[in-house]
Amino acid sequence: MPGIDECLLEAMRLPGARGAALVDWTSGLALGSVGEFPGGDHEAAAAEAAEVARLTAEQRAFTPDGYDRHEHADATAGPGAGVDPPVEDLIISNRDSYHVLRFVPTSFDSSVFLHVWLGRPDGNLALARIRLGEMAGRLVLG
Repeated sequence: MPGIDECLLEAMRLPGARGAALVDWTSGLALGSVGEFPGGDHEAAAAEAAEVARLTAEQRAFTPDGYDRHEHADATAGPGAGVDPPVEDLIISNRDSYHVLRFVPTSFDSSVFLHVWLGRPDGNLALARIRLGEMAGRLVLG
């Protein structure tokens, strides 16, 4: 099971990867980062991505029908344990790149996501979604 650094290095092997980070959406802090980031500032990119992630995950319009946060809590981890996020991922596209934010279920407060910045000419969104989902499932935090 990979840790943060291994996971980010694996993300950088995706076609078109420019940068990758693991971000806490509550604080907006990058728990780890590698590569380039828009504007050249990985902390600013993490804070801005966290704001988008938080706003999306907290909106009922984007949750599955019948989703109940309490039903998705990890019962094996005890009281106050994390929950599965209601949103799997976000894809933001612009003229030259894609940003893929993949929410990571955790055994604590589920407020972490992987952010990968892909160049549009050689980025592959389908592959990025699949691989980030696999990485999120294997990631070991703590």
